[in-house]
Amino acid sequence: QVQLVESGGGLVQPGDSLTLSCVASGSTFSNYRTAWFRQAPGKEREFVAIISGSGAATFYAGSVKGRFTVSRNNVKNSVYLNMNSLKPEDTAAYYCAAELGGVLPPSMRSRNNPDTYHYWGQGTQVTVSS
Repeated sequence: QVQLVESGGGLVQPGDSLTLSCVASGSTFSNYRTAWFRQAPGKEREFVAIISGSGAATFYAGSVKGRFTVSRNNVKNSVYLNMNSLKPEDTAAYYCAAELGGVLPPSMRSRNNPDTYHYWGQGTQVTVSS
């Protein structure tokens, strides 16, 4: 079992950058593939990015590809989401999620469906506004 705590959210202007952190405790973090999701008010939770347990493999939603980068440091039990060129439509609560099994599943549905992740953080708010 793993516990997740996100941090790093805040209020930024369009075009700014922000890095979110997710710190894990309770288990060997490299055994867990880890994803970032986001949820805006009145909308469903949306997949953002995923990284394998080793950090060797990543996958992104089309809406953030080229702007966001997911990385991890298993020595620090941490996963990061570096967000560049932020847009107002990136405004949401961002959540870290983990699932046992370090390899990225081949099925897209298994990667981006929030129901396939057992462990979640409490979320951190990102607001992009001028």
